[in-house]
Amino acid sequence: MVQDVRARTERLGPVGAVLVGGDIAFKGDPQEYQAAFIWLNELSEACGCPLERVFVIPGNHDVDRGVINRSPGTRNAQQAIAQAAPHWRERELRTQFSDSDTGRALLAPLAAYNDFAKLFSCQVYPPEHLYWKQDLPLENGVHLRIHGLTSTLLSGAGGKEDTRESLYLSPLQTVLDPVEDVVNLVLCHHPPDWFMDQDEVDEVICARAAVHLFGHKHRQRVTQDSNYIRFSAGAVNPDRYEIGWRPGYNLIRLQITGAGPHRALEVEAHLLEWQSNPEQYRPVLTREGEPVVRHRIAIPGQSKRRAPHHALELEATADVGNAVLEAEADVEAAMSNEGTRNLVFRFWNLTVSQRREITLTLGLIDEEELRLPEPERYGRALLRAGERDLLDALAQEIARLETR
Repeated sequence: MVQDVRARTERLGPVGAVLVGGDIAFKGDPQEYQAAFIWLNELSEACGCPLERVFVIPGNHDVDRGVINRSPGTRNAQQAIAQAAPHWRERELRTQFSDSDTGRALLAPLAAYNDFAKLFSCQVYPPEHLYWKQDLPLENGVHLRIHGLTSTLLSGAGGKEDTRESLYLSPLQTVLDPVEDVVNLVLCHHPPDWFMDQDEVDEVICARAAVHLFGHKHRQRVTQDSNYIRFSAGAVNPDRYEIGWRPGYNLIRLQITGAGPHRALEVEAHLLEWQSNPEQYRPVLTREGEPVVRHRIAIPGQSKRRAPHHALELEATADVGNAVLEAEADVEAAMSNEGTRNLVFRFWNLTVSQRREITLTLGLIDEEELRLPEPERYGRALLRAGERDLLDALAQEIARLETR
C-alpha cells in the first residue's frame, strides 16, 4: 500500500491529511500502537503529508476487553447506559460520563489507544471530551471541520461481541451546528445501523455533514446524495481468512468552487482495492465504468475570508493549516493548524518531568490534576494554552528544554 500511495501521489499531488477510521490495533495492546505509529510515519512520508496531519478515532479492536472483564466499574457503567429506557439513555450517558469515576471507567478499555492518540490531539476524556474536532483549510476561506466520533463506549459490554443496534452514540456527539464557511465531515468507526439510536444519528449526520466516513464492515462503498457523500471504507489490513479478503483504501480530493449562491464542494474519490492477479491495487469502478467517483454538493454562502487557492486531499486509510477563525469559533478546532499540532508532537517528545515542569510553570494544570491520566492531564493543559493565548509561551518553554 505504501508503494501504491507513493506512486499515486506522485501523479495526483501530496496528501493534505490522513484519516484513520479505527481498528488501529487488534486487541488494544500498547505494542500494537508502537507498530502502527512506525507504519503511519512511513505512510505519511510516502504521500507527502506531515505526521501532524494524521487524525485517528477508535474502533472496536482498540478496546482492551481484558480491562472490561477485570473492572466491575466499567461493566456497571456500560450496563447502566445499555439498559436505560430509550428516552432516558442520553441522560444516563451524560450522568455516567460526567462522573469522575464512572467516566474514566468507561474509557479505561481505551487507555492504550488514548496514549497513542494523544500524539495527534485525538484522545478522549471525561467529562467534556467524548469526541474531538479539528479544522483544515479548503479554498476561499472555507474550512473543513472533521468531527472524530467515539462509537466504542459500549463495545465489548458483557463480554459479548458487538452486534447491530448494540452500541450507542448519543446526541452528545452529533452537535454539528451549521457554521458559516465550515463544511462538516464526520469520521466514525461504526456505521449508523450499529447504534441503538441509529435513526437519530443518521438523520442528524445526513442533514448537517457533507462528507461521511464510516468503517467496520470492511466493504468499500460510496453513497451519493444531493446534500452529502458517504464512504464505507475497506480495511487496510483485514484478516487473511476473512471472506472476500480485499485490502483497500481511499484517496479523496475536496475542493471549493464558485462563490455566493453558486458555491459548491467538489469531490473526487479514488476507491482502491487489492487484487491478487496481478498483485496490485486497482480502482473500484463506478456503475458507468469510471475509475473516479465525482460528486458535487451545493454549499451556498458568501465567504468572508480569503485563503490561498489549493485543494485538500484526504486519505482514509483504515476502515477508512492555517485555520484562522473568528474569535467565537471553537478553540479546539482553531488549534488544528500545522504549527500548533507540531508543537503538540514536540511537547509529547519531552520527558515526563519536563512536561510537568512546563505546565506547572505556565499555570496550565494544578497539583491535583497531576493524578489524572497523562492523555487527559496534558490534553486539558494544551487546550488551556490555546484558550489563554499561551501557545507562544509554551513554544518558548519547549524550545528551552529541547536545547538542554
